[in-house]
Amino acid sequence: MRRSLITYLPEWTRDWLEIIVPGVQILLILLAAWILQYLLRRLVNRVGRHYQLPLELTMPLRGMLRWTIMTAALMLVLERVGVSATVLWTAFTGFATVGAVAFFAAWSVLSNLFCAFLIFSVRPFRIGDTIEVLDTAEKPGARGRVVDINLLYTSLEDSDSANAGTLLQIPNALIFQRVVRRWKGGQPLPLPAEPQTPAANDSQAP
Repeated sequence: MRRSLITYLPEWTRDWLEIIVPGVQILLILLAAWILQYLLRRLVNRVGRHYQLPLELTMPLRGMLRWTIMTAALMLVLERVGVSATVLWTAFTGFATVGAVAFFAAWSVLSNLFCAFLIFSVRPFRIGDTIEVLDTAEKPGARGRVVDINLLYTSLEDSDSANAGTLLQIPNALIFQRVVRRWKGGQPLPLPAEPQTPAANDSQAP
């Protein structure tokens, strides 16, 4: 259809069409990328307000989405200006391979980031609560009041009077691998059990 339309145009306009048509396509690609980025940014902001997610979590997510859209738009633009699809695919697979290697190399960090997202969305505890991270339900573990939750660690203020003011930094991924006992903020904590002592005899032998 495009070629049939070109045949009806004057001779001098045909050379310009070879520039105008790709230019319009590039503008449409950039416009679509900008609209998609704008909509996704609003969606992330709305989800962040609904679940009360911190900026430390929503800002990297917005940045990741922005760079993904920009990369896809750049590849489409390069294809429009005549770069071979084979070259683009080779470059993409190369970057994907490097990204996969980096992903597995930073798996421990990424698992903490993902668990931070789960903590902020599922809300197993909140700042101000007192939690105890246990290996098993029978053995005592690290207990303290939650004072901070960031992308890597959950910080607890040690509840042991002997370690007053000490902060316990627990990796977020470890929290989802252990039993967690929770006391909501303002809820009184149970007193530690006193050691049992044998009762003294009331009567003495003659």
